Amino acid sequence: MRSSNLLVVVVALAACAAATAQTSPYQNIGRPATAEEIQAWDISVSPAGKELPPGKGTAKEGAPIYAAKCAVCHGRTMEEAGPLGPALVAKKGGNLRGTIAAWPYATTIWDFINRAMPRFNEGTLKADQVYALTAFLLYRSGIIKEDDVMDAKSVTELQMPYRNAYVPSDLAEIGNIKKRGCYLGHCPGPNPTAAH
Repeated sequence: MRSSNLLVVVVALAACAAATAQTSPYQNIGRPATAEEIQAWDISVSPAGKELPPGKGTAKEGAPIYAAKCAVCHGRTMEEAGPLGPALVAKKGGNLRGTIAAWPYATTIWDFINRAMPRFNEGTLKADQVYALTAFLLYRSGIIKEDDVMDAKSVTELQMPYRNAYVPSDLAEIGNIKKRGCYLGHCPGPNPTAAH
């Protein structure tokens, strides 16, 4: 029995050695990426929005884009889930959880649309179309007016309704009641500024 186990080990080592001997050293294959190629892939936008490109759009401009490129997945009204996507807007008096209004930053909405939409054609929207779609979603969520222009400045400065419902990225700010995970004026834990 021991000799058969030894034989299996020897055969396995021989097979590994043979495979390693046939592996090429991969020299002179490929090339370093150019600055332009790296820039083309560097499309993430932070909550601060410093990476947002020039462009602008309104909800009026976004409505036909939504109808043409988004409604097939997210539904015509955005209030019900479509066949391939979730509901984007809460029904009147409905729960905002999971909808666009619950996102903490408008820049994140812009970034997600830019990188991941429309499904199966990701990255095909122009910056103006992404601003217009962002404006349309924010308008339908009751956050902005239909004629409000969304651009790099306004998207960055927009205060989302749930902005303070999240734990701050800098945990040292948890003591600051204005930066703690608060919702509708209710903040978790004791008020650190209250006298004891």
